[in-house]
Amino acid sequence: MKIAVIVFPGSNCDIDLYEALRSVCHADVEYVSHREKSLAGFDAVMLPGGFSYGDYLRAGAIARFTNIMPAVIKMAEEGKPVFGTCNGFQILTEVGLLPGALKRNDSQKFVCKTVPLEVVNNETIFTQQYEKHERIALPIAHADGSYFADEETLDRLEKNHQVVFRYAEENPNGSLRNIAGITNERGNVLGMMPHPERAVEALLGNTDGLRLFKSLLANGNAKVEE
Repeated sequence: MKIAVIVFPGSNCDIDLYEALRSVCHADVEYVSHREKSLAGFDAVMLPGGFSYGDYLRAGAIARFTNIMPAVIKMAEEGKPVFGTCNGFQILTEVGLLPGALKRNDSQKFVCKTVPLEVVNNETIFTQQYEKHERIALPIAHADGSYFADEETLDRLEKNHQVVFRYAEENPNGSLRNIAGITNERGNVLGMMPHPERAVEALLGNTDGLRLFKSLLANGNAKVEE
C-alpha cells in the first residue's frame, strides 16, 4: 500500500502522520503538495491536522479549493481509503466527503489534552484491530472541533453505523451526541478530531492510535465496494 500525506500551507501534523506511517509502521508513504493535481499510484490518502490557510473564512474552507482535492475526491469515489484528522476532518466536511460541519468549541477556547474515547464501530478498514466499545485515549488539539449536523443527518449516521469514535466520560468541545469521528456511508472515508498519529509510540506516552494505522495497512490495497 502506497500512502499520500497531503501538505497544505499551514499543515503542522503532516510530519506526525508521515513518521507514524514510515518510522513506526514501516509503510510506503510520501508527502504530496496541495499544488499537485494527481494521486496516481497511491492506494490511500491522508489529510493532516494543522491550520490550512490559517483557518481563514472557516477551518478547511479554503483548502477544499486546492488543486489536489479533486484527486482526493476521485480516490474516495473509487473506494480507496481517505483519512482526515483534525483540520483534515474539517476539510473532508467542507468538500462534502463527510456530512455535517465542525464549529467553534463550546468553551470558545483552544483545547489541547488527551481525552478518553469509545470505539463505537470496529468493523471499518480503519478500526478492525480495536474491540467494539473499547475505551482508548487520544490527544486532541483544536478550537473548531464541535461536530454539528441536523437531527436527520445524526439519526442517519447512527442507523448506518457511521459513528466510529465517541467522546467518553467528557465532551471536550460540545460535539452533538459526543461524536469524535465518522465515516461516509461506504466506510472508506474517515474523519476524526483526535490525533491517532500522536499516540503511536510508548515514548510519546500512549500507543492507542497505532492500531488505526495497522488496521489500514492490514487491509493491503483494499477498496471498499459500494
